[in-house]
Amino acid sequence: QVQLVESGGGLVQAGGSLTLSCAASGRTFSRYTMGWFRQAPGKEREFVSGISVSGGSTYYADSVKGRFTISRNNRKNTVTLQMNSLRPEDTADYYCAASPNPYVRSVPSEYDYWGQGTQVTVSS
Repeated sequence: QVQLVESGGGLVQAGGSLTLSCAASGRTFSRYTMGWFRQAPGKEREFVSGISVSGGSTYYADSVKGRFTISRNNRKNTVTLQMNSLRPEDTADYYCAASPNPYVRSVPSEYDYWGQGTQVTVSS
């Protein structure tokens, strides 16, 4: 089992940057592919980015490609989402999630464990 805790959200102006972190407990963290999702008010949860167990493969939604960077540290049991050039449409609650699937998936149902979320607000 994996417990996930996100941090790093906040209020930022458009064009600014934030770094989201997800700390995982449990000795099996390195066996899980990790993903970041977001959910804006009134909208469905959507895939933002994912990373393979080794960190060698990363995936991004088209809306964040070139602006966000995902990384993981299996020694420290952390996954990070560096968000640059933020836009008002990036405003949402951001969730870290862990999946036992060896391949990164963009569907929330593929992820077994979720953090409580961290709020990101981008002002125009």
